[in-house]
Amino acid sequence: MEQLLNRMRVDVNESVYLKDPFSSELGKDIIAKSIKVMANLGLESFTFKKLAVEVGSTEAAIYRYFENKHKLLLFLNLWYWGYLELNLVMGITNLSDPKQKLHIALQILIDGPIGKNNEFVNPVPLRQMLIEESFKAIMTKEVERDLKNGYFSSYIKIGERIAEIIHELNPKYKFPKTLASTIMESSLLQPYYVKHIPVLTEMTASGTERLEFYKELVFNVIDKK
Repeated sequence: MEQLLNRMRVDVNESVYLKDPFSSELGKDIIAKSIKVMANLGLESFTFKKLAVEVGSTEAAIYRYFENKHKLLLFLNLWYWGYLELNLVMGITNLSDPKQKLHIALQILIDGPIGKNNEFVNPVPLRQMLIEESFKAIMTKEVERDLKNGYFSSYIKIGERIAEIIHELNPKYKFPKTLASTIMESSLLQPYYVKHIPVLTEMTASGTERLEFYKELVFNVIDKK
């Protein structure tokens, strides 16, 4: 399964980019180097001019792929969630027990995808970058417009799949979507706290506490209803 996931491509809404970055070697390099540069600089200091130096191309060439740096970050963010959805679909195929499905969903969200060497985008450094920058892609003044344009489809799909598993486990539970989206957001926010605001969490960078915490939280909440 891991080898299959490593060969899979995630389709991001075409409106997010001007030219498919996976259609050329330059585009693929832009994606790979943008993760590195954005992780080092943060979105605020990141520019296409700085990215062009890393890629060994021109700023104008990068603008042929993406309208601006927000769209590039949005592309990376949506690719990540779309890849997690593929991991979830593959991970729960042929499973009938919703409890097993939810265990796998939590493991993928908290520990990262099963396929860790995707040939299109390396999900490991991507996840590390998104721990720092992901919320900047969504929490903008244009979020309603972006939602209307269908930009968040991959983000929404994995939330719906997890909510369906929660509902399957306990049809009487009233807040499956809220619980699913809370786990999704927290899966990146808690590692951010560990690194930058450790007084807000008991988690550690290398421990297993996070997965244990989410399993205890989610299953206890669902079982109470």
